[in-house]
Amino acid sequence: MNVGVRRHFLGIIVLLLSGCATLISEVDPPKISLESFRPLPSEGAVPRFEIKLRIVNPNRQSFDIAGISYGVEIQGKELISGVTNEVPVLAAYSEEVVTLDAGLQWFQLVRLLTGAGKVAGDSLDYRFTAKVDFNGFVPTQRVEETGSFTLN
Repeated sequence: MNVGVRRHFLGIIVLLLSGCATLISEVDPPKISLESFRPLPSEGAVPRFEIKLRIVNPNRQSFDIAGISYGVEIQGKELISGVTNEVPVLAAYSEEVVTLDAGLQWFQLVRLLTGAGKVAGDSLDYRFTAKVDFNGFVPTQRVEETGSFTLN
């Protein structure tokens, strides 16, 4: 190839790349926060919890959530974990509250309570973590919240 053809070819590539760069819009990551974490009425001896996540889309494009994986530590021990792929598409400039229903093994809770000396009415510390995966080019988002609750 002669020098003139190379320069012409290089010029075309630069124009194409700069044109593609202007087509890609900046995407702000979705904002995810723990809306609520509360015990549910038990069915039998297995404690259940309702976990609500608020997911906010600050963009003009919709997001398709592939799935959410989550875990809850109580008194430093992971007792609850789960996954869901039943999440609605997050429309542009909108927010959704996603409800997760989580169970806890009774024997793990008994071991925790007897080892920690906790009884009904005492406060228990928790740590909630979640990973939200999106379809497409949106990066995975991670959430961590801490707090406490009492046993009734």
